[in-house]
Amino acid sequence: MLSPYSPEPYVDFNQKPPREQMLAALETVAGQLGESYPLWIGGEKVTTGETFESVSPAAPGRVVGVVSKANTDLANRAVRSAADAFPEWSRVDPEARARILIKAAAIMRRELYELATWQCFEESKSWIEAYADVCEAIDFLDFYGREMMRLGGSLPVTPFPGEENEVRYVPLGVGVVIPPWNFPLAICAGMTTAALVTGNTVCLKPASTSPVVSARFVDIMHRAGLPPEVLNFVPGPGGSVGDAMVCHPKTRFISFTGSREVGIGIFEKAARVQQGQIWLKRTVLEMGGKNCIVVDETADIAAAAEGVVQAAFGFQGQKCSACSRLIAHKDIHDELLDRVVAGARELTLGDTVALDNVFMGAVIDQAAQKKINDYIQIGQKEGREVLGGGKTPEEGFFVPPTIFSNISPNARIAQEEIFGPVLAVIKAKDFDEALRIANGTEYGLTGALFSNDRMRLERARFEFHVGNLYLNRKCTGALVDVQPFGGFNMSGTDSKAGGRDYLQLFMQAKSICERW
Repeated sequence: MLSPYSPEPYVDFNQKPPREQMLAALETVAGQLGESYPLWIGGEKVTTGETFESVSPAAPGRVVGVVSKANTDLANRAVRSAADAFPEWSRVDPEARARILIKAAAIMRRELYELATWQCFEESKSWIEAYADVCEAIDFLDFYGREMMRLGGSLPVTPFPGEENEVRYVPLGVGVVIPPWNFPLAICAGMTTAALVTGNTVCLKPASTSPVVSARFVDIMHRAGLPPEVLNFVPGPGGSVGDAMVCHPKTRFISFTGSREVGIGIFEKAARVQQGQIWLKRTVLEMGGKNCIVVDETADIAAAAEGVVQAAFGFQGQKCSACSRLIAHKDIHDELLDRVVAGARELTLGDTVALDNVFMGAVIDQAAQKKINDYIQIGQKEGREVLGGGKTPEEGFFVPPTIFSNISPNARIAQEEIFGPVLAVIKAKDFDEALRIANGTEYGLTGALFSNDRMRLERARFEFHVGNLYLNRKCTGALVDVQPFGGFNMSGTDSKAGGRDYLQLFMQAKSICERW
């Protein structure tokens, strides 16, 4: 009998033992940089003549890995191979499929520091952010494995005389999984294994800026006993490789996490019925956010300021859940702003593999750096820059924490997702206005309210329109099966990843009746 699921605990890198383990892992992984990574199609390694390099955002001359690049023909071949493997895999006992996830979680637990270190190199994550990402991947595997054991048999129905009736969940078919780069192990593992454990076969197209971590995840799944033909690894451009798999008539569903624009494009493509297609494709889409923290005049200002700094600038603001708007009651606005600026000014910034336990690394690539800096220029016209322009390393794609005050709720930096360390501060005259501002974007992913007014906290439960609401804590850091994650409106289909309904998105219910 398995032990009950519980989230993987974090470590404190200020303590000597975890710090020394991380330093040792950095040295180990540094010796493995630059290796080559093939595709996996139909259970076989495929090396292509065309490759691309994954580099460190903090040191672009440092090659993390060389990855074979798929093309449209290989993408189509991957879908066909997944379709061929589906009948046999779908008949594997659900508990047997679940045990593969439990085994993979055990492997990740043993290799946790090395897996975290790969993210420091490939995504410039801080030590604790990288460690937490691996912990979340372990949580997804442990939780989804146990959930499949719960859902794998007959489900209860109302008995009827003279008949045997049952409902069973059956898998859908071939799934295309397109994860983001910002949680390269956690979200990749969660999306992929949810589809696999429910009996589907998968074509995994990793983000082009995090393919090495994804390749290592595939290797772990093979070592855990997953038949290699069940999971195809197909790195390549989204506009060709991704679109080919999304549009293929044998594709049954698409699971995507990423930007609003790409998500909408997938939604539109999946809605078109292709020649030879005999189903309506299902989409599981998690997209962007324009998240805020609301602080009223009754709140603990020090706690609120700390939560804002962590939520706005953790992992350089490159989280769909990150706080990009601070909505402050007019009576505490100035004090809160001073505290947030002071806290952000103390944050350390640098190469997370060269410096000891810094808070902020580089943003993911040059395109992201340019986009963020363009928004900073927009912010300088829309409000008052109270923090920004700090010193950054000469090499790498660094953006310092930046804060703007005097921002209108309808300003571009208050409405558009920036995905970087930029915070717009908005003043509200009262709680009603604060709620209107909070709900005044096309997104609805995460939000937080700091308040000691019980009636306002209760109102927020019903009127603060986000998929994940946090009261008197920061708006980032959801834990698997503690805070199932997914948003409203243009933030996606509210799939509630890491929740008890999630696996059902990858299955369909079959009602069976036998009359005696």
